[in-house]
Amino acid sequence: MTKYDKEALEKFRLSGKILRESREEMKKFVREGMSAIEVCEKAESLIREKGGKPAFPCNVSINEVAAHYTSPPNDKLKIPEKAVVKVDMGVHVDGYVTDTAFTACFDSEYSSMQSAAEHALNAAIESIHGEMATSQIGLIIERTIKNRGFKPISNLTGHSVGRYLIHAGTSIPNVMQLSFAKVKAGEIYAIEPFITLPDAVGRIENSPEVTIFRLVKVKSVKNPNTKKLLKYIEKNFRTLPFAERWLKDVVPEDKHREAFKELLKCKAVMGYPVFIEISRKTVTQAEHTLLIKENGCEVLT
Repeated sequence: MTKYDKEALEKFRLSGKILRESREEMKKFVREGMSAIEVCEKAESLIREKGGKPAFPCNVSINEVAAHYTSPPNDKLKIPEKAVVKVDMGVHVDGYVTDTAFTACFDSEYSSMQSAAEHALNAAIESIHGEMATSQIGLIIERTIKNRGFKPISNLTGHSVGRYLIHAGTSIPNVMQLSFAKVKAGEIYAIEPFITLPDAVGRIENSPEVTIFRLVKVKSVKNPNTKKLLKYIEKNFRTLPFAERWLKDVVPEDKHREAFKELLKCKAVMGYPVFIEISRKTVTQAEHTLLIKENGCEVLT
């Protein structure tokens, strides 16, 4: 992965600034009883108002749902009372992606688990530097979580980000893992500890529900509505994930379902399953995007 030039870094920084401001506004906005779609649309509209574009649909993952839930069209889901809600947001400026998340906790029973995610994130930020082994970062995150009496989700990771890329190749584990990978100065990473209760399995599985999609390959399709939808996805999202609700009015409403199903069937578009903690225990999350430096890092978000 090449290091970025000055212009690219400025775009990453602007992306991070837009995301940071949007996240802080969303912290005050999310509340019990609110519909998930209202949270998603508010986050995405804030990003656009501030001059960025969503790098992926806003994730609103409640309780045992760890990640990858965004509202489908006409979503009826509401945030229940005493919920623990992970709000995960991304911005890109000219393709340069930053990624952040926070946990809104409406049940005091889980507030120490919410702060443990933030402590684990901060511990990683304080120690990270160029040429540091990803296994060492995982160890620091895992140790911080366990010292606070909780368990990391072992099969969810942070990740490098790039231009039009949310996952640009290198993973940052949340547990100690044997790996020879290192983070390099000049590269950009999203660090995101996911935490659950000590008696949980501490792993996620794919649920049958899919609400986030991505273009895989432009394919030749005959149906004119399918063709129009595919062209719109390619032009507007490129390789970045999108929500089906972002395709509203691209083709006539009564033709949309058939056209979208065809894109999935011919594998022009793929879906990301919603992630759920295997033992159905509540999950918390915290996330920042960092620019790695020789002796530390710059928090972009």
